[in-house]
Amino acid sequence: MATEDRLAFDALRKLADSVRIDIQGMKVRRTSSRFCLGVEHGDYNGTELFGVGTDRFIWMAYKPNGTNTMRFFSGNFPDDGLVEFKIGQTPAPKSAQVYDTWARFPYGVDFILKCQGYRIARGIDAVLYGNIPGGGMSRSASLSLNLILSILEANGIEEKDPMKIVDLAQMVENDYIGSPCGKLDQIMILFAKEGMGTHYIPANRSIQYVPLGKGASDFRIVVMDTGTVRPGLEKSTYKVRRAECEEMVKKAGEAGFGISCLADVKDPALFGRIKAHFEKSHPHLVSRMTYIYKAQKRFYQMMDAWKGGDIETVGSVFRQDGVGLRDEYVISGPELETMCDIVRTVPGVLGERMLGGGDKGAAGCLVLAADADKVKQAVAIAYPRSRPEYAERYAVHTCKVVDGIVLYENIL
Repeated sequence: MATEDRLAFDALRKLADSVRIDIQGMKVRRTSSRFCLGVEHGDYNGTELFGVGTDRFIWMAYKPNGTNTMRFFSGNFPDDGLVEFKIGQTPAPKSAQVYDTWARFPYGVDFILKCQGYRIARGIDAVLYGNIPGGGMSRSASLSLNLILSILEANGIEEKDPMKIVDLAQMVENDYIGSPCGKLDQIMILFAKEGMGTHYIPANRSIQYVPLGKGASDFRIVVMDTGTVRPGLEKSTYKVRRAECEEMVKKAGEAGFGISCLADVKDPALFGRIKAHFEKSHPHLVSRMTYIYKAQKRFYQMMDAWKGGDIETVGSVFRQDGVGLRDEYVISGPELETMCDIVRTVPGVLGERMLGGGDKGAAGCLVLAADADKVKQAVAIAYPRSRPEYAERYAVHTCKVVDGIVLYENIL
């Protein structure tokens, strides 16, 4: 068992003691973070997706409590206290009561499971602890999946269709919280396997596991948490960009181009016609379409490189995607780009870009294993000088590719 798991279990015991929850006999579900290699922001635009699970986690210790009451305590948000509510009695979706509390996630899971016809009658006691940075590595998706899987299991319910779990987790964010997220994060966490890449094909909602080709250079995934606090997607530029993409699709359809999502724009001739039609009247919408169009082309180049063990090309595509997210999709942020500018100068860094929803949060890079420490050293010197207000809050994490969901029993 990994040292970080043992430390997390110790933290869970202390948290349970602090709020007088009996931890004896609890199971612990660990859900991972994720690292998207392509296409970032492609999920709600209909593209194929590829990524891996990474070793920053949420651990939740839980067991049925013999009542119809849910009780949760998060070590990451202790000021919210013990979150307690009766099954089926939660605040209204998107209400002010849940706007700024982490409790919107357990509330949302309870609400969505009820709406979807799941018979939840057994309350649970649970304590949570996580080390996923806020913004860029899918903390909200990891939490939603953990809550859904744990509550269903505690109630003796087995959902045999894993894509239904993905749908439920998306509903929690879309329909209850009001965050307009797609399915990328949930898919990349739920299906993640150690040492494998996860390829999602939206046309038939299928998953394929893709091993890294033989002979690949030894590399590391490094995540640079800028120390900034990113609001939920419902309060960020993400929401604006998604609306712009939908507007582009609608206008293109009204003009007779016959597309149902931006992923449909793959043919160069079709792209050229749509661009010519709208670039003067709606240049910002054309810019969003341009990123998705180019990112799709790079996606297949990246996939071929991954299968062939050409991690250098994977990194190059990752870097090109970052430029597109910055200049065409316009969803990065100044602190994110500071991190990218710093690590781009480090020998051995193959590619770098912002991660996740944008604005703030974390950036990431692919780096040859021998040079990973150089990334940490460069950031330690340059980032506090460039962003002194975050000098005590930033962090650099070197990550491994891991399973997305792990259940521990007889541990606590």
